Parts: sequence; structure tokens; C-alpha cells
Amino acid sequence: MSGLKIIRRRIRSIQSTQQITRVMKMVAAAKLKRAQENIIHARPYALRLREVIRELATRADRSHHPLLTLRDPRRIGLVVVTGDRGMCGSFNTGIIRRAQRLMEEQREYEMRIITVGKRGTDVFSRLDAPIVEKMAGFFNRLEFLHAVQLGQSVIDRYVAHDLDRVYIVHNEFKSAIQQNVVVEQLLPIEPDPADAHVITSDILYEPSEESVLESILPLFVRIQVWRILLESFAAEMGARMTAMENATQNAQELIESLTLTYNKARQAAITREILEVVSGAESLR
Repeated sequence: MSGLKIIRRRIRSIQSTQQITRVMKMVAAAKLKRAQENIIHARPYALRLREVIRELATRADRSHHPLLTLRDPRRIGLVVVTGDRGMCGSFNTGIIRRAQRLMEEQREYEMRIITVGKRGTDVFSRLDAPIVEKMAGFFNRLEFLHAVQLGQSVIDRYVAHDLDRVYIVHNEFKSAIQQNVVVEQLLPIEPDPADAHVITSDILYEPSEESVLESILPLFVRIQVWRILLESFAAEMGARMTAMENATQNAQELIESLTLTYNKARQAAITREILEVVSGAESLR
């Protein structure tokens, strides 16, 4: 009977775990709904602004603003956007692996890493990577202020020539079951190659080109960072919801398998006890 007690204890343990995964799935689904609404509102504006800025970069004199200035890349900045928690499938590992691959591809340059999210911070800290800034613990209360802080930090480092090029690695939200790891160049702001043929002499600036660029280019960087943070949070919630749903289903399958094993073992024990009673009665007779 000790074997039956072990099976019963294991079934209860898996049932408790299943309750946790089911609740985590429900929480992730609720957060995903809000995150989807936020990204639906922010994405069109951010993408349209990117098109406008790229066209402006084609037409503008690149020497009139430092965020348009092209330099030989000696120091590469890599912003790695992960989540603060695990239990979301390959969400974090996919980003970390892509960042490591990019570091290997750019190994001839000096790399400087900015980690956003506790998971990425922990991994790159263990690897003794050259982390120059860390941000974590804010995704559950994500605000535009966080994008402003991160965007301004990147701008200041680029303007001060501390970084010559800035890439950002993050998960792009497609759906609850699909997230794509992407790498975007954040700085310098470069024109779209499709606009290379645009004539650069047919645009007027009021009050001046310098003042317009000084106002709109930092805003562009902050808006893109804001979109990326929203994309990452929505992708994380989708990945966690999917992972917890799979975990709940796996737990149910394991419970059913253990229940079947328990019933078979219990039936065998009862049959054995009946045979012992019958054998004892026959021996007394």
C-alpha cells in the first residue's frame, strides 16, 4: 500500500501545480488583452513617424544634427530587451541567443550592453558582459516615462561619442502564439534605401532646419523605444499564456496517466487480498 500512497501524493502535487499554471494563464491572458490594446494604439503612430523621419533623413543635411551623423563604428551599443520573469517558454532565451550571436558578428568592435529586464541582466552579468546600464522591474507598471529615460540615455551616449551605433534586440508581437525576435538599428537615424532617389532640395523648414530636427529626432527615438517596450511586454504575456496553457494540459495528461496507474495498482492489491482470504479459508477447511 506504500506504493499507492506515493502515487496519491504525486497526483495531489501535480494537481496543485496545475492550479498554479491555470491561474498564471488567466493572469497572462488578462494582461495580454490590455497590452494588445496599447500596442494597437501606439504601433500605427510609431511606424508612420518612422517613415516620415527616414524620408526627412534623406532630405536633411546630416551635419545639422548629431543623431543623423554617421561615424565609423568603434563602440557598438546593444540594448537587450527581455522580461523580468521566466515561465514564458523560449521568450527570453531567444532574445539572449540572438544578442549573443550579434555580439559574435560584431566582435571586431567594442561592445557595450544596456539590459532591459531582469532575465537579460542576470544572464549577461553571469557572463561578465560589458554592461553599462541596467533597467528592470517596471514592466508591470510600464509607462511612457520609462521609454523617455531609456531613449534619453541612448541619445546622450551617442551624442557624447560613447557609442557610435546602437542596436536593440527585442521580441516583436505578432499574436498570442507567435513572437519574432528582431534586431533594429536605433542610432544613427538612417534613411530608407527605397528613398535614396529623393531630391533633397524641395523641403522647407520653419523656423529652421536645426530647430525642427532638434525637436523631432529625440521624440522619434523615444517613440520607437516606447513601441518596442510595448511590443516586448505584449509578446511576453502571449508567450507566458501559451506556455502555461501547455503546462496545464501536460499536467492533466500526467494526472490521468497516474490515476490509471493508481487504479490498476489498487485493483491488483484488492485482488491479491481476496486471493489471500480465499487461500486462508481453503487451508482452514
